[in-house]
Amino acid sequence: MTQFKDKSAKNASNINGGLFTYPALMAADILLYQPDFVPVGQDQKQHCELTRDIAIRFNGIYGDTFKIPEPYIPKVGARVMSLGTPTAKMSKSDPQGCVFIMDKPEEIARKFKRAVTDSDTENCVRYDAENKPGVANLMSIYSSVTGESFEDIERDFAGKGYGAFKPAVGDAVIEALRPIREETERLLADKSYLKQVYTDGAMRASAVARKTLRKVYKRIGFVEKPF
Repeated sequence: MTQFKDKSAKNASNINGGLFTYPALMAADILLYQPDFVPVGQDQKQHCELTRDIAIRFNGIYGDTFKIPEPYIPKVGARVMSLGTPTAKMSKSDPQGCVFIMDKPEEIARKFKRAVTDSDTENCVRYDAENKPGVANLMSIYSSVTGESFEDIERDFAGKGYGAFKPAVGDAVIEALRPIREETERLLADKSYLKQVYTDGAMRASAVARKTLRKVYKRIGFVEKPF
């Protein structure tokens, strides 16, 4: 797995069991609920492929048991890169290079104003993922939250440069996240409603999971454990 190789290289002294078993646990989490599609970023496609391989192999040995899920990857924004290092994906381990849903508007604006663009002298908003990764990343983010095509963005910011574009991306992200953040804050304040939702959700999820697990136990000849 690519992620295992990358993380092992970065943390050679801490290659633990959790890192090794993560792909298998992810596959189990997916297959247990029999989905048709799995919404993932481009960097998670390999995990979905492993999930499919496991399901196909299990079905081939024990009979039709699992659905074979398809990855659902958006055309734009499938791999969002770090605002500070546009050649690396956005990660919560780099708080200044990523945007959290619950970040305050002024914090989001600050992060985008400090976002790395490119060291060229062109100062032109143009999509070129290979030669202008910083600008390309900002354009992908802007396109994802506004629905504008890269061509529209290039036209709208023609002659305006990075100084105008970065705050505009920040403003667009702020407005896209505002209703989500405000609704989250409202729901978090209603503890009784949250308890009802997560209790009902757990019961529904458990019913689906038990049905799948019973089928798996029966297929491989395990004695069914009490649920």
